[in-house]
Amino acid sequence: MEQKILKLLGVKGTFKKDVMPMINYSSANITTSGSGYVISLYFTLFLTGVVDLEPEYAAIVTFIAGIWDAVIDPFIGIITDRTRSKYGRHRRYILWAMPLYSVSFALLWNSYGLNGRERPMQAVVYFTIVYVLYKTAYSFVDVPHVAMLPELAPDYDLRTQYNSVGYIFNSFGMFPSFFLAMAILGVFGFSDPESGAEFPMLLVGIILALVYAVCLVHTFRKTREKPSLDMVLQKFDFKYFLQEYALVIKNKAFRQYFTMSLSYNIACNFYRSSLVFYIRYIARLIKLYGLFTTIEGVFEASAFPFNYAITMKHGKKKCANIVTPLMILGFAICLFMNPTDENSDSIIWVIILMLTAVFYPFGKSGIGYTATNIFPDISDIDEAITGRRREGVIGTFNTLIKTCVSTTVQSLVLVILGVFGLETGSEVTEYEKTTGLLFDQPDSALLGVRLCVVIVPIAFTLLSLFLLHKFQMNKSDHRLICAAIATKHKYGNVTLTAEQIKVVEQISGQKYEKMWLGQNNEGEPHTVEVNENGEYDILIEKEAEMAAIRNSKEGKTETSKATEDTNSDYNESLERVKKALGEDE
Repeated sequence: MEQKILKLLGVKGTFKKDVMPMINYSSANITTSGSGYVISLYFTLFLTGVVDLEPEYAAIVTFIAGIWDAVIDPFIGIITDRTRSKYGRHRRYILWAMPLYSVSFALLWNSYGLNGRERPMQAVVYFTIVYVLYKTAYSFVDVPHVAMLPELAPDYDLRTQYNSVGYIFNSFGMFPSFFLAMAILGVFGFSDPESGAEFPMLLVGIILALVYAVCLVHTFRKTREKPSLDMVLQKFDFKYFLQEYALVIKNKAFRQYFTMSLSYNIACNFYRSSLVFYIRYIARLIKLYGLFTTIEGVFEASAFPFNYAITMKHGKKKCANIVTPLMILGFAICLFMNPTDENSDSIIWVIILMLTAVFYPFGKSGIGYTATNIFPDISDIDEAITGRRREGVIGTFNTLIKTCVSTTVQSLVLVILGVFGLETGSEVTEYEKTTGLLFDQPDSALLGVRLCVVIVPIAFTLLSLFLLHKFQMNKSDHRLICAAIATKHKYGNVTLTAEQIKVVEQISGQKYEKMWLGQNNEGEPHTVEVNENGEYDILIEKEAEMAAIRNSKEGKTETSKATEDTNSDYNESLERVKKALGEDE
């Protein structure tokens, strides 16, 4: 039965040996996705509804934290790449950042009795400091975690499988976090963060912080990374810092990925940050917010098997091209919502609202899944250019996209809605509690909500699809690059055909002779090997070593276990190479 399930999933091997490492690695996704999801749903409402800050003041908090995130992330990427440790370059930061991560997340939901109307600057200063601490801890968790993947899963398809498990664990993080928050608020008589919900929100923060801490500890304990004690480091100074990131930007594949993912995340965050205002003041169905979010989660998860199957059969871009138009349709449906207090419960309006909850997440999953799967391959192109593994530096931009864009868009949405006249705070809440009716926002405010929830997301989604179309690397191209890198590491040089050089140059955007890959050392030339299936043969010493490390068990000496498995796997690969070359020894 186990083998049948693994075959259905397209996973070779056994559950214990091959799937469990993916699960252990992906446990941290519960923390990063769960905390980010709760903050995107509730933090703006918490600042404006519980703390009673004006939208403009709340925007200051999120904007400063976003700027800080943009400043610190590049340093974290270089720090992790340059770390020499028996635990590897990245893994230990997940454990070190865990206490600050948990404490700062809990403090985000503790208002200490501050009232944003009476003491706005004190509230802004407190929440800015706490949010900056949270962003710092988040980066020290997410950058190393993402940076570990290319080394843990060196194979093109194996990375898709790792990311697929991670995608499932993202859902484990997001929606249980949401339901737990809703349950705690419901026990105290609240449907969302509003005036009087100080203690329930603090309780939400503390409980979720404890859950997230356990997940981080599990990933640290159960994930293995190659030791980096023998790594040779270049002198670190400001010039070195600038050169490291200049090399990233010169990478054409990275630029294509970055702009595509940036556009996609802007679209999603504009929609997510303004969604609650759309459901409350345009759809007038705030009581269905929990059901709406549940349906979103179900349909995003239901798209995963489809996206996985398409990706494994047709490549990493195909699922985005097929399902992303549904995301645009989900946005467009929001334009047709226009009920009044008297007919907001009409089945027509409920259906229209729920259609958005069906089409948007299903379509969103396509390009999101594609971006996640493409990202680890960027570090291999970077190695072809620089000759070094720089997953931390590359991973910096992944975190930068997710966290900096999230906080910046949150701030921008608040500013836009404030400019368009949206009213929030205790007066609005008191009116709704007293009258039982929703507060009537001015027409200009409703126009601002539609702008943020429909127009801007559609524009940036279309842009992301266009940029994805420009991304060139496929599985064969990636295997060529990895095989060329492995050959040069083994022999000191590699010789490519004119056609192969053209592929490498088109993907990297660099002249071949200026790349590390093209700067051959002295010695006999070596071409890229082809295996019995006609595929580029990747010399797998590194793969065997990482497999041995992943398979090492607690209580055993990791070095001896790794050596035993590495020798076995390496000898097998060496025999294949000898056979292909016709060598006897």
